[in-house]
Amino acid sequence: MAAGVAHRHGPLTEVTAGRVEGRPPLRRPRGSRLALLGVLPLLFVAVMFGWPLLALAVRAFGDGESRNLPQLLSDANAADLLWFTIAQAAASTAATLVVGLPVAWVLATYELPGALGFRVIVTIPFVLPTVVVGVAFSVLLGDRGPLGWLGIGASLWAIILAHMFFNVAVVVRTVGSVWAQIDPRAEQAARTLGANRWRVLRTVTVPALAPAIASAATVVFLFCATSFGVVLILGAGRYNTLETEIYRQAIGFFKLPAAVALSMVQIVVVAVVVTISAVLGRRARAVGAPRRRRRPHGRQWVPIVAIVAVALLILIAPLVVLLWRSVRPTVGGSWNLDGYRALFDSVNGQTPWQSMQYSLISATWAMVIAMVLGLLGALALSRARGVLAGAATVVAMLPLGVSAVTVGLGYLVILTGMPREISTSPAIVPAVQALIACPLVIRILVPAMGLVDDRLRQATATLGARPLRVWWTVDLPVIKRALCAAAGFAFVIAIGEFGATSFVARPDTTTVPVLIGSSLAKPGSGNFATAMACSVMMLVVTAAVVALIEVVRKDEGGEF
Repeated sequence: MAAGVAHRHGPLTEVTAGRVEGRPPLRRPRGSRLALLGVLPLLFVAVMFGWPLLALAVRAFGDGESRNLPQLLSDANAADLLWFTIAQAAASTAATLVVGLPVAWVLATYELPGALGFRVIVTIPFVLPTVVVGVAFSVLLGDRGPLGWLGIGASLWAIILAHMFFNVAVVVRTVGSVWAQIDPRAEQAARTLGANRWRVLRTVTVPALAPAIASAATVVFLFCATSFGVVLILGAGRYNTLETEIYRQAIGFFKLPAAVALSMVQIVVVAVVVTISAVLGRRARAVGAPRRRRRPHGRQWVPIVAIVAVALLILIAPLVVLLWRSVRPTVGGSWNLDGYRALFDSVNGQTPWQSMQYSLISATWAMVIAMVLGLLGALALSRARGVLAGAATVVAMLPLGVSAVTVGLGYLVILTGMPREISTSPAIVPAVQALIACPLVIRILVPAMGLVDDRLRQATATLGARPLRVWWTVDLPVIKRALCAAAGFAFVIAIGEFGATSFVARPDTTTVPVLIGSSLAKPGSGNFATAMACSVMMLVVTAAVVALIEVVRKDEGGEF
């Protein structure tokens, strides 16, 4: 009897220890094995991001004749540039929160007809190329534009409004995903105890949302501080941030040491903001099932209609202006389709339509690279702990915030010293685009992986499943919608990348955003019409991908 009990208990003990009869013991991928998952993404970042910056620094300061860094910063007016960069980013962040928070409340609380379309409209500006956003607002607020009477074209107000338009989706996604999962019982208890609606908001809802709001604010601040196309077009040379001044010093004056010195200041600012964002992002992570949205009734419709109407006006007006000027390039002129006909006319040996085809192919490859590296990085970060996890998060997020102009300039320095077969390789553009898209993939996937129950992983491994099988059967069903969303956003971010791509693109690898920028730099209504038609093409592609993302994601939580 005892022998029989021992015989039965022996295999059971082995199973609970992670062994199955006839198989070697299965160990969960912890410690060094988990760290190995992040080696490839970190190596990619080191080569594709660190190498250009190092090459740029060596080129600028390696001759032994450059002046010291403080003198360079003083000559470049770095203190004033830093102050204006921070001030306009802070003002833009405040404006974005004012518009985005009410929209997040509506979408998280109420079940509205047409909510899917509204989410698409909210998200489209975030993934539009910055040069397209800058053009849209310059036309909207220009002297002969629909809102020219406001007199704020090419001003600080125009920059703030464009940044608000561009980043409102960050607030809606980040705060809305947490708002939708706040336990309503705490609010109900406060109401039962006699608290009015505003006191409940102040004492219950806002404290619960504070980490998410702060996380969203830091991300928006980061994007506004490193904005290039918007400030370049709407600042019109009168207003410059660190980003545009880096471009001006390097390309306009070819003062490489000054450009690199300003880049170092910007990298420090970005590192600080990314660190804050990573800490707040962990605190803001929402867990649990979304609470049930309710249908509005009676007087509840009044604030909802007002919020939706204002948001739609802000978000749709610039897009409508793009469509209008694409068929009427000259204000007061005739309606025509010259801009769209020009899509098939050769420009430097390549038609705009061929540029769009190349952009689609390049963005697809960039998406594949970003998804592979982003998934490996997210797997490592989602299970890492302590200081190492925080440091790895900062490193992974740096390419999202550091000057694309700086990175592109670094590539230009590297490629000029390489064999022609490498410097003209069509793989360079998608690799650079993947570098920009990869941090966003990680940011989408890490919170989704945090929702996977680790006990279920352990139980599956206990039954003999190997790590890959565990991931396939446990993790993948939970994160599959997040994977689809990450792929979609990686694609649209890649196809719209402008800053770094403009330095590495060749005549046969010109992307549509680069073509738009070059067309705007040329005089003539024909070039302007072509730029508008190309902008509409980008708008259509972006809207289609975002709509597909929303259909796949449905009402799942997540920042993007």
